[in-house]
Amino acid sequence: MYSRLNSPFAWILTFFVLLFVYTKFIGPIPFSVNSVTTQKSTTFDVTGEGKVAVKPDVALISVGIRSQGSTVKNAQDQINTIINKVSEAVKSLGIETKDIQTTNYSIYPDYDYSASSQMIKGYSSSTNLAVKVRDTDKVNSVIDAATQNGANEVSGISFEVDDKTKAESEAREKAVADAKKKAEQASKIAGFRLGRIINYSEDFGGFPRPISFRVTAQGAPEEITPTQVEPGSSEITVIVTLSYEIQ
Repeated sequence: MYSRLNSPFAWILTFFVLLFVYTKFIGPIPFSVNSVTTQKSTTFDVTGEGKVAVKPDVALISVGIRSQGSTVKNAQDQINTIINKVSEAVKSLGIETKDIQTTNYSIYPDYDYSASSQMIKGYSSSTNLAVKVRDTDKVNSVIDAATQNGANEVSGISFEVDDKTKAESEAREKAVADAKKKAEQASKIAGFRLGRIINYSEDFGGFPRPISFRVTAQGAPEEITPTQVEPGSSEITVIVTLSYEIQ
C-alpha cells in the first residue's frame, strides 16, 4: 500500500487533484511568461562622393538703393523715384515683373550728436531689389542699367542652375558607385564579408559662392566700366553614406 502512494503515478494524480481543488475554491493560478529577444547586428558605414560640373543658367542679383532727405516724405519720395527708374530700366532688358522683388524697405532718422542733446538732422531711406536673370548673357547689362538709373549698391550676385534634377541624379550615381567601391576594397583588406545595405543617407554641396561689390554714389561700379561678371561653371556635389551588414 505504501509503495503505491510513493509511485510516480500517485504523485501525478495527487498534484492534479490538489490543482482542481485550488482552482475550484480559490481561483486560477497566476501565470506569466516574460519573453526576451536579443539581436546582435554589426554594421559598416562608408561614404562616397559624386561631382558634376554644370553651367549656370540663372543669376540672382541684389540691387541696393540708399538715399537721404530732410523729411520722411522727402526721403521716401527720393527712394520711390529711384526704385521706379531702376525697375523700368531692368524691365526694358526683358526681365519680367515676377522676377523683380523688393526684399527690404526702411526709413530711419539721422541724429546729430554734436550738441548736448541729440537732434534729428534728416532721414535716410534704403531698399533692396532682388532680380532674377534667366539669361546669364544679360547679367552685366542688368547691373549697368540699375546703377546708371540710381542704384548705388550691388551685392550677393550668384549663379545657379534652375533645374538641378538631372545633374543631381548623375552626381548621386557617381557617389553610390564610389561608396560601393570603397566598401568592397575595405572588406577585402580587413577580411570581412559585406551583407545587404540597410541604410542610406545623402547630403548636397558644391554650390557657388555669391560675388559682391559696391558702387559709388554716382552709380558707376568702382573701377569696373562696363561691368564684367562671368558665370563660369559650378559643381553640384552629392555625398552619400551606405550602411552594410557585416556577415
